[in-house]
Amino acid sequence: MASIGRVDRVAVVFTVWGLLAFFLSPGTAAKKNQITGEIKFEGVTYVEKKAGVWIDGQYLGFLKELKGKRKIVLLPGEHQIVVRRAGYDDFAKTIVIEPGQGQTVRVVMYKTRGLPPQEESAKLKFSVKPRRAAVFLDDKFMGPASDFGDSMKVAPGWHTVKIELPGYRTYQTSVDAVIGTKKTEVKVELPKGSIREAGPLIRAKAQ
Repeated sequence: MASIGRVDRVAVVFTVWGLLAFFLSPGTAAKKNQITGEIKFEGVTYVEKKAGVWIDGQYLGFLKELKGKRKIVLLPGEHQIVVRRAGYDDFAKTIVIEPGQGQTVRVVMYKTRGLPPQEESAKLKFSVKPRRAAVFLDDKFMGPASDFGDSMKVAPGWHTVKIELPGYRTYQTSVDAVIGTKKTEVKVELPKGSIREAGPLIRAKAQ
């Protein structure tokens, strides 16, 4: 009985190493590429290139950066794509990925009609790291933090601000935007991880 137990253990060890050898072998990547399909994006103007991209409800980054090391590879099947930018209508498209076949999605965005004129505005200042993190104002995607080096004009009063980037912890806070020469500053450095962090209530600071 003891000898059978040793044989079983040896068999298990060899099975595990066999699986590892399979997944780590150079041919595994080629086999994976035969199953999945890469999706590429083309943006017509600067507006599209700095718009945020969602696939199947998950935010992935802004359009311009989704290539190279940040390329998007999807499993076969139907996928929902939504591209958003403040002041523009959402671009939405359903695609079907076939095994081993990729697609290129050409994104064109149009300004939203009927936006009410903003007579009075306050200013928010963003100091965010990484600067490519996405800024959401009242649950609306505004653009990457790098777009707001000086300030962002907003309606006076309290707003919810969320800073999000895949691979980093999401930061969310409430800010009080005040009309005048003061700017409400949102300053944050996102730590790596996947936990959402709640920031303190932020009021206007003199600039």
